[in-house]
Amino acid sequence: MHSVGKSWLLLTGFVLFYIIYLLFGALVFSSIERPVEDKLRRDMELLKEDFLNQSCVSAASLERFLNQVLSANKYGVSVLKNSSDKSNWDLSSSMFFANTLVTTVGYGHPTPLSDAGKVFAIVYALIGVPFTMLVLTACVQRIMHPLVLAPVGVLQRSGLKPQSATAVHFLLLLLAVVLSFFVAPAAVFSLVEVSWTFLDGIYFCFISLCTIGLGDFVPANQPGQRYRVLYQVAVMVYLFTGLMMMYLLLRSFHKMADLHGLTTFLQLPRCEDSVMEEDRETIMDSNQASPHLKDKEASRPLDVRSHPTYNSINKG
Repeated sequence: MHSVGKSWLLLTGFVLFYIIYLLFGALVFSSIERPVEDKLRRDMELLKEDFLNQSCVSAASLERFLNQVLSANKYGVSVLKNSSDKSNWDLSSSMFFANTLVTTVGYGHPTPLSDAGKVFAIVYALIGVPFTMLVLTACVQRIMHPLVLAPVGVLQRSGLKPQSATAVHFLLLLLAVVLSFFVAPAAVFSLVEVSWTFLDGIYFCFISLCTIGLGDFVPANQPGQRYRVLYQVAVMVYLFTGLMMMYLLLRSFHKMADLHGLTTFLQLPRCEDSVMEEDRETIMDSNQASPHLKDKEASRPLDVRSHPTYNSINKG
């Protein structure tokens, strides 16, 4: 099989295994945490009934009531009638939690209630976090050519120098990411989430895609929200693709910094591209290439499987 075909087949396998891993985590978290959550809900109902049946409420009873209510609310269980109609540990919610766990976003709502759930979360994250980084890296490597190398090549063929071409491309890519993964999603969130403003949506997108995850804004958390399962799946896809594009943006910036000598000036490691060895060298105009480099390129055998790189963009 052609190496490119094998590469895409491997990436497809990674993505499928990533989805299976999320489903596995969702099933385990749901089976562990949902019974504990149901018990906590029943305790809250009994506590509420007991509180309401008292003819007069003492300060001690009120304090005990409030302490238990606040403690339950920390785990996503509310004493309010209109907030107890959904479980935080059904399959879709558990998968959403697993997704925020392995992407290190971690909104903190909900959180594991039981000791078994906390232990499983540790083990699950130990495997899931590096695997998620592996899948993201593999995806970014596949889209580097169509979204970075090819556009820079087009800009260079239009007459721009390599340094100018990479700078213009980075600005265009930054604009596209801001519009597609911050502005547009923020507008959607402000429409779907009734209590969110457009600024809240921008804030949520930034906090999420930077993996800060403060948890003060959590999507799909309104009582009686329509199409909640579909909404949660859409947010999971958004988080994954958004993190992928943020990583691509950082890679593109690092490449540009290499070309402009910024990494050398700051004594930082150069950006390495695992596609080909020659991608580790600085982009330079073919007319300015050293004789040693030209001899090296001339002596290198042709490889029909090779892809355009930052070194070969300006030669097109």
